[in-house]
Amino acid sequence: MANPTYKEVCTGRSGHAEVIRLHFDSSVVSFETLLQVFWHTHDPTALNRQGADAGTQYRSVIFYHDERQQQDALRVKNEIEATGLWDSSIVTTIEPLTTYFKAEDYHQDYFALNGNAPYCSSVIRPKVQKLEREFAELLEARLA
Repeated sequence: MANPTYKEVCTGRSGHAEVIRLHFDSSVVSFETLLQVFWHTHDPTALNRQGADAGTQYRSVIFYHDERQQQDALRVKNEIEATGLWDSSIVTTIEPLTTYFKAEDYHQDYFALNGNAPYCSSVIRPKVQKLEREFAELLEARLA
């Protein structure tokens, strides 16, 4: 479905997933570092679910841009799985990025604008706190 609305994505029938698209400077932070943050700050073992949201549109997925990103994502996924970081098997899929549609404006900077909303408090804030706790050096380097 081309350029689906949020309502269409929420049905779970559009085939789309709600994701964050990251633009990064690899001279500042590596793709592998971003993968480490990803694997550590959300539950990659929950099939088609993030927090209270359920459905294929909430699946855990990494979309890659090229073969190197695919290989890196698979390698780091296998390394994380081997460490036993998570009690259950990782269900995150690694798929080629074929199409991306930007969400409506009211979804942009959602946490910054709605940080006290119940979903943000119960689902997003703990992930942000985990990021701040486990990857403080990355945040500090950014501020330096």
